[in-house]
Amino acid sequence: MAEPGTTADGRARVLADGKEIPLLGLGVWQVPDGRACEDAVRWALDAGYRHIDTAQAYRNERSVGRALRDSGVPRDEVFLTTKFFPGREDPEREAQRSLERLGVDYVDLYIIHWPQGGPTWAWDGMQRAHERGYARSIGVSNFDVAELGAVFGVAEVPPVVNQVQFSPFEFRRGLLAECERRNVALEAYSPLGTGRHLGDRQVAEIAERLGRTPAQVLIRWALQRGLVVLPKSTHRERIESNAQVFDFALTDEDMAALDGLDRTGGTDRAQEHAWW
Repeated sequence: MAEPGTTADGRARVLADGKEIPLLGLGVWQVPDGRACEDAVRWALDAGYRHIDTAQAYRNERSVGRALRDSGVPRDEVFLTTKFFPGREDPEREAQRSLERLGVDYVDLYIIHWPQGGPTWAWDGMQRAHERGYARSIGVSNFDVAELGAVFGVAEVPPVVNQVQFSPFEFRRGLLAECERRNVALEAYSPLGTGRHLGDRQVAEIAERLGRTPAQVLIRWALQRGLVVLPKSTHRERIESNAQVFDFALTDEDMAALDGLDRTGGTDRAQEHAWW
């Protein structure tokens, strides 16, 4: 059964602009440019992923592009995201450079990586990148409730995505509620806590009972909330295992137990401590 806002097969979400975004994606944060990144992306595409998430700041767009071309998967079947590095001046120009590095004509989603310098100054350039066809959808990342509201206050084309750190342990209820109110899809990065959450006793108990891995349980929690979820791995067997999350469901009791692991107090903030 599909969650609200998702497609009938439960594998994608319809964004506010009508585009469809696959709920499961591969994130390549901290994956070095070169063979490691190319392998991870190729293995993910082989395993059925159709959503790859990179960024200008990751410095691995060239490898993502090479892997996509070498995979044999048609470009129009892969949802490709990159992010504007807000230390630069012009999102439109930086989008062009990203397209050159990726070797593609457009990205499916282009988002401001974090609200450095304030939440609104870059939005005009994001809209220009959208208008020029460099990006089919635009959004933000690491924006809290107030910052998201500021963008809506100036936007002609509103953001359709907010990508933030999110998991049962970082269950930012206030931020999720505001995103849902504005019909902004929340994308969960670091859903496994960069590995920290995999050893939690309660997660492990649910996984053992279901015959699943702790990672699959954490990813499934996000999917059952209708979230886009971006687990990262450079190990082929884990990439493949993380994709096996559409053939089981967590019970209401399991979901409630996982909800109770939140350490943020249900915050409306995107970050406990900004790094910029």
